[in-house]
Amino acid sequence: MRSLAVLSLHTSPLAQPGIGDSGGMNVYVRELVGALAQAGVKAEVYTRRSAEDQPEFVDVEPGFRVVHIDAGPLDLPKEDLPQVLDEFGEGVARHLRRDGGPDAIHANYWLSGVVGHRLKHELSLPLVSTFHTLARVKAETGDEEPEVRVQAETEVIACSDAILANCAAEVTQLVDLYGADPSRIEIVPPGVDHAFFSPGDRGGARYALGLGDQPVLLFVGRIQPLKGLTVAIAALAELSDTHPDAMLLVVGGASGIEGNAEFQAALSLVEALGLQDRVRFVPPQPHHLLSTYYRAADVCIVPSRSESFGLVALEAAACGTPVVAAAVGGLLTLVEDGSTGFLIDNRDPRDFAAALRTILDSRIIADAMSIAAAESASHYTWSTTAARLRRLYADLTSRALVTCD
Repeated sequence: MRSLAVLSLHTSPLAQPGIGDSGGMNVYVRELVGALAQAGVKAEVYTRRSAEDQPEFVDVEPGFRVVHIDAGPLDLPKEDLPQVLDEFGEGVARHLRRDGGPDAIHANYWLSGVVGHRLKHELSLPLVSTFHTLARVKAETGDEEPEVRVQAETEVIACSDAILANCAAEVTQLVDLYGADPSRIEIVPPGVDHAFFSPGDRGGARYALGLGDQPVLLFVGRIQPLKGLTVAIAALAELSDTHPDAMLLVVGGASGIEGNAEFQAALSLVEALGLQDRVRFVPPQPHHLLSTYYRAADVCIVPSRSESFGLVALEAAACGTPVVAAAVGGLLTLVEDGSTGFLIDNRDPRDFAAALRTILDSRIIADAMSIAAAESASHYTWSTTAARLRRLYADLTSRALVTCD
């Protein structure tokens, strides 16, 4: 396995997570490709140019290059990106033909999957697909997606030579909701950068952030309905009787077409509940700086409606911070209920608050969960992820390509 073309049409690995459409997928692509480069696989990441000052090529490190492709207006919103898939695909194809072509294509998200599907047939290359989120999974929790996305995901899944799932729950979703062939699904969980995300001094972290010794809850992520910020705010209010000084740190910014409305709803809820002095909104932070926030927190709360994996939960655990999360998707794997945190099987803030209270009320429980969380997270590394994928890519190059039905 010599080289790989990675498609990340709608968001760049160079973008800061938490801004606009940038989130866990940015981290996934950046860290994975970096680990692959260190393992000897040359990879180029193709993403859409979204600003005039973005050069055609950015060499991140030896073996890791980002290529900006012109496709549509620079400020084209995410919901209009299906209009430029052909233009993006033609731009990527020109690069691949000029440079001799990679050994395989790895598409991230359904938009890139559509382009990867086309390039697979044009260039006779194996296609690996990672979806990160699935339309039919989101629909189950009330987040409806356009039918064009559902149809595209179905077609890409049917013709992918390998489909990457982050956990067993995602395998079930792919098979039950899309009819995916189980023999072509590989469970390859992401990793975490332990050089940045590791246990550290809580007092020092709090001093750096200007925090005192009050209980601190942490929410990290894009502000959109899917992520459940209002559940976290309501759970904080439920703690007022026993922990009136507890505060909630919210690190992230509005994202997607519903992001601004969700942010305003969160602000209104804070005011309605009288929590203005106990909820602090922090703009999106450079990824490596998030470790300071994780270390400063007593608990990280992840009340998402759905999560294919949940990198925030993994990063928090790697820093030794217990996690209270919704019992959905990859969080079912990442959070060991009663050991590294708690899983909540509904969206009732009172149940989240009860779990938070259990941790805040007992230093013995909190310390035990902190140790268990860091130990559990230690098994997730990007080098392991890259090694497994390198073997998979190499294996695919020796197989006959999957054909469309």
